[in-house]
Amino acid sequence: MLVKKALVIYKGKPALAEEKGDRLELTLEGGEKLKVRPKDVLFLHPGPSRLELRVPEGEEEAAWELLEGQKVSLKELAELAFGAYTPEAAYGAYLLAQKGERFVLEGGEVRARTREELASLEEMKRRKEERERAFGEAVERIRQGRPSLEDRPLLAEVEALAYGERKESRLLKALGLPETPEAAHGLLLRLGLWRRENPHPRRLGLPLAPPDLPVPPLPEEERVDLTHLPAFAIDDEGSQDPDDALYAERVEEGFRLFVHVADVAALVGPGSPLDGEALRRGANLYLPEGAVPMLPLAVTEALGLGLKEVSPALTFELLVSPEGELLREDLYLSWVRVRRLSYREALEVEALAPMKALAEAFLRKRLAQGALDIALPEVKVRVEGEEIRITPLPLYESRVWVREAMLLAGYAAAHLALREGLPFPFATQEAPSHRVEGEGLAAMWAQRKALKRAQLKAVPAPHRGLGLPLYAQVTSPLRRYLDLVAHQQLRAWLKGERPLSQGEVLERVGAAEAVADLVREGERRSKLHWTLLYLMEKGYEGPGVLVERRGGQGVFLLPELGLTAQVALSGPLALNAEVRLRFLEADLPALEARFALV
Repeated sequence: MLVKKALVIYKGKPALAEEKGDRLELTLEGGEKLKVRPKDVLFLHPGPSRLELRVPEGEEEAAWELLEGQKVSLKELAELAFGAYTPEAAYGAYLLAQKGERFVLEGGEVRARTREELASLEEMKRRKEERERAFGEAVERIRQGRPSLEDRPLLAEVEALAYGERKESRLLKALGLPETPEAAHGLLLRLGLWRRENPHPRRLGLPLAPPDLPVPPLPEEERVDLTHLPAFAIDDEGSQDPDDALYAERVEEGFRLFVHVADVAALVGPGSPLDGEALRRGANLYLPEGAVPMLPLAVTEALGLGLKEVSPALTFELLVSPEGELLREDLYLSWVRVRRLSYREALEVEALAPMKALAEAFLRKRLAQGALDIALPEVKVRVEGEEIRITPLPLYESRVWVREAMLLAGYAAAHLALREGLPFPFATQEAPSHRVEGEGLAAMWAQRKALKRAQLKAVPAPHRGLGLPLYAQVTSPLRRYLDLVAHQQLRAWLKGERPLSQGEVLERVGAAEAVADLVREGERRSKLHWTLLYLMEKGYEGPGVLVERRGGQGVFLLPELGLTAQVALSGPLALNAEVRLRFLEADLPALEARFALV
């Protein structure tokens, strides 16, 4: 039975205990009282005791020599080490055991370590001190900007943090830097260990190599032979994955438009390993350093339009009125002979004249239905060896032809899916928060800011930004996973096979959109990374157009760089005014640049 004011340990600290029925009432340092179960405390001394304990000088080493390798009670250790069993000596024995050097607490008893254990502990202590000393020396070398080879393991941890592959760095902490990818990136740049490394795709967890999966042969099946008709795959110079081609001709009812799309679903069926890998990636990743496809390169080599003399395709044959009204859509598998053109080359091809007239008619119809025509300056950023090239994309009229043809195909596919009750990944967009009146880049900038986010859904809804009652993306199945899902559904319908259910389509929409958001963010950050490096290496002075005022600051578009910059205004300046801006400096890890008015 406990005597009043017994000494116990509760949560590592001394307390006084009294019995209160089946509980103990504890008095803690500071006078606080609480009730606990007896098993929640370690008994030291029956008392009477107090909490102001002065531990006497003891003979720890002599007690250990007597007890080496043995187990004893705290009472026995107190008597051997301090010569008496008092509350102070009992607490001293507990502290010796808690220290864990010569003695160790095991349950309610104390074990005296063996000589071998002590030697091992001493060696561990020595090694720890050596590690701490070496770490301190490494921190100092790195602080002074002169790391050595032996510091590579520490710097590898910093690199892993810069790539987003770990969350902490002892080195950054010791240097007084935040343990963030940006701080890690900055340190690596200052030390000269990184110069141009682009960490952003890897930081987002995006795959950086093409899939390595077997590709099945093209199935033998009936296809309509369209090789006698012209077909043009029009894209930017250097494009490596042509997955759509077009041709239009005038007919009595208006226009007949052929939109041929790479028949990717012929090789990539729902639920196949290739399908699963494409879903995991969501879309092709287009980086200035090069493209990372969502499907094996062999798929593009087999199906890319115009890469071989004759290509398999899924063809949308559309009848369109002179006013741009879709009158009829036919869908079938085909063989096509495709000629590849750049947007510039397409301007010189007379056979595309009907396509131009059709595009103009459909665009007029969409604008009349509320479509927004936003054309802000764009550039292409490419890394070729050590050279960073930034090339403004000319607003060739042929871009409009291709865009309108692809929109017509997407409208037709969505219309067919709705009519046939085919579950489909429909692209939708609510009306903008407001319509912007005005002209020039400033009006387009403001209108884009007012846009609602486009969404992909398994049920049809209008796409207000495009001015279409319903729409689906179907012309890039080599590049976007949900275009491929649309093709899998269309192929199942054509073949009379079971398509994916609405639930299965919805599941794929959710998963693919989440990944595609990361892909787009990886592309955005990478493009900005290389643009800032270009500015840091070459400098820049050039035109900027004022598109927004924010107090004493102006937001400028730099058409030659595809950048926006916020710059202090020295006086009143009208929207759409063009000025000259000079690059001042960049924070590469933060992806920020500073410009000033010239």
